Amino acid sequence: MTTTTTASASAPPAAVPVQQQVADLAAAHIGSWQEGYLKDRSHAVGALARLRRGAGREAGETPDLWSLIDTDPLHTPAAGTGPLSEQELLRAENALHAALTLWAFHQQSRGAPMHRRHTRERPGGLGAAVRRVMPADGTDAPVRKRLVRAGTAPDMVTLTQRLRDIVALLRRDDVPLDYALLAGQLYLWQWPDGPAAVRRRWGRSFHEQWRARPTSDQTTAPASAENTTPDIDKDAS
Repeated sequence: MTTTTTASASAPPAAVPVQQQVADLAAAHIGSWQEGYLKDRSHAVGALARLRRGAGREAGETPDLWSLIDTDPLHTPAAGTGPLSEQELLRAENALHAALTLWAFHQQSRGAPMHRRHTRERPGGLGAAVRRVMPADGTDAPVRKRLVRAGTAPDMVTLTQRLRDIVALLRRDDVPLDYALLAGQLYLWQWPDGPAAVRRRWGRSFHEQWRARPTSDQTTAPASAENTTPDIDKDAS
């Protein structure tokens, strides 16, 4: 499902249509693979194994993934826009690669869906997920520090490596994440002033989850609902 968005004060207007396009494409890829993996279908199990090898690495560094991650939809202009520039394509491909490979690392050997759609009732963004790893009645400074370090990464490669460390914690505790939402944010992160905008979203959702009831996110969504794309501009990440 595609969610229509409008530009927010923290996102460059030119970035918003492509940010949504990247989120939609990530949701489509993961939705299909995740359903197949949970049903033990060989093509999905094989795709997951291939994707995991690319986690924390540059998009072009793993040739085996070139034929697996279909980026053709990025060459079809979003409504009301022209073709993407070479720089926009590169940013979109980087974001898509990072989100898909991190999901594969997260999903490995897990019997429940680790990509889960964000909703207001069950926040699925990175900040909220990190908060759920912590004790309900307090904080965990080392865990929080990982989120801070990710937010201050100097480049995309470092960012994905630091995100991989966070995903390892989420995987350990079976805490799901909205990887479509993350893909859109990773696209935005690569724009000028993008890191600051993304950090604000992660920080806001961390504190909003802290104020929420500890039991508000314990129910796991069915796998069939995981290919629904969230609203990427509600700062709920």
